[in-house]
Formats: sequence, structure tokens, C-alpha cells
Amino acid sequence: MSRFYRFRLPPWARHFLLVLEQILLPLVIFQGIRTLLLPTTLDVILLSLMVLLLVAFYLEWI
Repeated sequence: MSRFYRFRLPPWARHFLLVLEQILLPLVIFQGIRTLLLPTTLDVILLSLMVLLLVAFYLEWI
């Protein structure tokens, strides 16, 4: 099983991941507040996907 290395990616892909990692937490907070106020199925699914992506960045899976 090969491990995913960020540094093997092209520079534009590394930059995209860095920007995504920085902007993801404010988006998760906003989506969480929105889901608490007006919960719809799409909001819950979107929030869960964003939280999973945030956890993946935090645990350095990506």
C-alpha cells in the first residue's frame, strides 16, 4: 500500500491543498451554524463531508 505524499504532487495541486486546508475550518463553522438554524438533508450531508475532510487534514491523511 503506497502512502499519499503531498510533495509528489505538482505545485498547483499542493497550493490548492494548502488553500483548502486554511479555508476549510471557517466553512465548517459557517455550515454548522447554518445546519443548526435551518437543517435540510443537503446541509447535513455537506457538513458531514466537510468535517470528514477536516479530520483527514488534521490527522495528515491528506
